[in-house]
Amino acid sequence: MRCKHFFDPETFTFTYVVDAGPGTACAIIDSVLNYDPKSGRTRTQSADDVIDYVKANQLKTEWLLETHAHADHLSAAPYLKQALGGKIAIGSAIKTVQGVFKKVFNLEPSFALDGSQFDYLFEPDETFTIGSIEAQAWHVPGHTPADMAYVVNQDTVFVGDTLFMPDVGSARCDFPGGNAHMLYASTRRILSLPPETKLMMCHDYPPEGRAVRAQTTVAEEREKNIHLHDGVSETEFVAMRTARDQGLAMPTLLLPSIQINIRAGNMPEAEDNGVKYLKIPINAV
Repeated sequence: MRCKHFFDPETFTFTYVVDAGPGTACAIIDSVLNYDPKSGRTRTQSADDVIDYVKANQLKTEWLLETHAHADHLSAAPYLKQALGGKIAIGSAIKTVQGVFKKVFNLEPSFALDGSQFDYLFEPDETFTIGSIEAQAWHVPGHTPADMAYVVNQDTVFVGDTLFMPDVGSARCDFPGGNAHMLYASTRRILSLPPETKLMMCHDYPPEGRAVRAQTTVAEEREKNIHLHDGVSETEFVAMRTARDQGLAMPTLLLPSIQINIRAGNMPEAEDNGVKYLKIPINAV
């Protein structure tokens, strides 16, 4: 298996391309559509870098995988699908997230709550392939009720927002449907894998003086994770996570990104003037 990462410094997000070498099938995980919240304009620089790599290596895109409905960046999956093909996929629990946010944003009555905006919904622990590479979709709720981790080739896990680098810790659990008890259980499941298992981050927010890192291991997390190292009990973690979340500001791109990402990265339909709009609830979130 080969894994190439792309880092978007505006949102601190890693996008991955997983394949078995030039000319083989690939999966693209957690893509980024660049978005300027001041102007409401999108750009495709981050996605175009991925497209260039896929084409240069003559890869066949089978999957456009999302670990969850991100609250900190817009997905570029539809743009990549148009350029490269592939199926946009996420966990089946996205239906729960759609139900919550359809109410928050008072979305159009026709907005479906069955996940049909995506090409494929993984059931918990479902196995699939990326060409000749074996993979499994783990349901790892906690950050949101629908988070997924993709276990690839039995030795690499794309953890989404379930875990961060050891000196950053863990994801917040105060979004609708988030649950610190569930996150603890999800992280312990991941950290029960063999020590040498590679863990690929969805984000990195490095402390001052450390370079950005995409990868760690189960062993490093169990030894050094500031929130979840061995010896931290569920009670201790939940108390820490709950107190910490109470002091966190909302992500800058939460309101636009959630509206787009529960639609599998698609924009709302244009209104009668030909312009597409996002909603900003006032005193509601």
